[in-house]
Amino acid sequence: MAHIHEKIDFTVAIFVVAGRKVLLVHHRKLNKWLPLGGHIELDEDPEIAAVREAREESGLDIELLGERPPTTEPGTRALIAPRFLDIHRINDSHEHIGMIYWARPRHGSLALAAEEHHDIRWCAADELDTLSPPMSNAVKWYCRQAIAEITNWPGP
Repeated sequence: MAHIHEKIDFTVAIFVVAGRKVLLVHHRKLNKWLPLGGHIELDEDPEIAAVREAREESGLDIELLGERPPTTEPGTRALIAPRFLDIHRINDSHEHIGMIYWARPRHGSLALAAEEHHDIRWCAADELDTLSPPMSNAVKWYCRQAIAEITNWPGP
């Protein structure tokens, strides 16, 4: 997708956890291990973007985890709050504001989006330090935090 603005874009990162493992992709263009995610398109809100990106990149339908305030009424729809936000530099003149979500898989079959990724896999916390190419410390921290929190999340 084209950039919404030359200086900054809004993105989603989705840390999907099942069985004490987080789902990661080896991104072709960036040559990095990352969570599922991508740009929020102009006709989307962050929740719709997260669900779409997860389905496109993994074949899975997901359940976003988080708090949704009870404030939906005509003209206003409350959204699930991202677990974290960050801003990260893409190049000298462009940044992304990242909305970082926790999620669980609902259904679907895991599938590699070969045009975007070299690999897709479930990783336990102790496997994160052995990935090649090495994962950034920030992404590792989010992975470990997601595994810890989602493993103890109420519900199925």
